[in-house]
Amino acid sequence: MGPIAQKSALILCGDYMEDYEVIVPFFMLQSLGVRVDCVSPGKRSGDKCFTAIHDYLGFGLDTELQGHFFTLNANYDDVAVESCDALIIPGGRFTELLCTDDKLVSTATHKCTAFTSLKTHVCGSGPLRGKQCTAFTSFKPIVELAGGIWWEQPGVESALDITACLMDGNLVSSIGWPGHGEYTRVLLESIGAKISRSHRNSVLVVLADYAEDYEVNVPFRALQGLGCRVDAVCPSKKKGESSLTAIHDDEGAQICTEKRGHNFVVNANWSDISADDYDFLVLPGGRSPELLVINEKVVSLIKEFADKGKIIAAIGQGKWVVAAAGALKPWNEGNCEVAGGKVVESGGCVAHGKLVTASGWPCSSSFLNRDNKRPWFICGVLKWGRLASFSLCLCDVEQ
Repeated sequence: MGPIAQKSALILCGDYMEDYEVIVPFFMLQSLGVRVDCVSPGKRSGDKCFTAIHDYLGFGLDTELQGHFFTLNANYDDVAVESCDALIIPGGRFTELLCTDDKLVSTATHKCTAFTSLKTHVCGSGPLRGKQCTAFTSFKPIVELAGGIWWEQPGVESALDITACLMDGNLVSSIGWPGHGEYTRVLLESIGAKISRSHRNSVLVVLADYAEDYEVNVPFRALQGLGCRVDAVCPSKKKGESSLTAIHDDEGAQICTEKRGHNFVVNANWSDISADDYDFLVLPGGRSPELLVINEKVVSLIKEFADKGKIIAAIGQGKWVVAAAGALKPWNEGNCEVAGGKVVESGGCVAHGKLVTASGWPCSSSFLNRDNKRPWFICGVLKWGRLASFSLCLCDVEQ
């Protein structure tokens, strides 16, 4: 197959699509140079889709909250479906409308490649007949009525247990966004990427309540998709507990509005963390840093990462914590004059020494891969060969 940078993907979008299930593959594929067209019937390039957050808040069904606004980048009528290498259909309630669109159902029938959760609505009976498929548990009868063979990951008792992704022929399915690590890996490999690792690298994400939703989840899932061990910790919570995220979105005001985001389940205990066990650190933004900068143990941990010469990646307000640890001034020319740095207008992401910073979640593609030609995850951590001055190689994506 040709280079992954010559591949293209089509994401079918709509109002009330699941927030994570559109943004993770969108940023992940873009960061590797894949052309990603996002379209919605009845909408034009530049129009926005209203996304939804489906999360468990203690009731019988997942609660639906308002998510980010997602901007389309292509026109539905102008896209040549037959020329794309992958068709991605996010989950969410938008499929209730799409499944009545005869043109769209026909498109999915002939080109369905990757879907999760509620995406089975759109697939009709064609792509599922005789194939194994998984989805949210309530979709078992729909999958079977469409001729599919139902498969369910055993032993799932919490969101932390949802890790599996299923591929049968050209059909990729997953229960939903908690399994996005495996889902993105399978998706990349299905369009020709070969992920090889000399060893399994370890990443630590440090957050607190009201961390920016995308700035936690996108690097967390993307690095999982490349086979990294990714631990997320909150100093005030234990493994399995939830940290509330926040959505900061531009709705026309001078300052982004703040809405409640997903419940992000931390998968490690703060008491078990040692800088020696990790290759690099990710600090998301949002209002979470307001809590982290006043926690002496957090600041001490950041200093330890810096003293040991490990890579630190901070996005948005995450730079606040780096500055508090005194690690910003000697390393970074790109941010925070207050902390001794020099502000540089850039494409949203700056790497200097072993510090990587980005202005916020809209720059996630460049944060994951700054030059858009080689798979530079976290702007130099994932390298192609021996680029830049970093000695840490997470893995190589071969084309």
